[in-house]
Amino acid sequence: MPKPRERILNTAMVLFHRQGYNNTGINQIIEESKVSKASFYQHFKSKDDLCIEFLNKRYDYWVSELEKFTAEAETLQEKFRKSFDFLIDMNEREDFRGCSFLNILSEIPADKEEIHKVIRDHKIKLRESFNEDIQNDMISAHIYLLFESSILTSQLYRSNELIEKSKVIVQDILNASH
Repeated sequence: MPKPRERILNTAMVLFHRQGYNNTGINQIIEESKVSKASFYQHFKSKDDLCIEFLNKRYDYWVSELEKFTAEAETLQEKFRKSFDFLIDMNEREDFRGCSFLNILSEIPADKEEIHKVIRDHKIKLRESFNEDIQNDMISAHIYLLFESSILTSQLYRSNELIEKSKVIVQDILNASH
């Protein structure tokens, strides 16, 4: 059986993603991870600390899955087509749950600065990776915005339609710029 810290984090991974941050209480996490309250607080000072760890672990998982999905791409166009296909795959695997980062961002007040910083830092890393690949700030920003909005709109409509349309737009943008 995994150690208490791992059980807490694994339980939070599922609950925060499925129920959201505000709808998940510490007592539910403690109960479902089969740890004592003392054990929980030994590993995490607060629910916010657990949230930060969740976001970091979720980011690592998400990036590694994206990299696996795009690893075989031979051209920039193919890499970005596969990146959008990855969003479709995640929607199918996770029932259109959307972006954990943006979901939590929408739930927390502005004064939870540490959580906001973690979310912003992860989004900056994604944006920087687009910049590295594309080497054109305006085009990269355009595709990044399409990517982020594809996640949001697919969650809202529970449909991959706008991801499919974004893929076509991105291919047109990349073909015109190269």
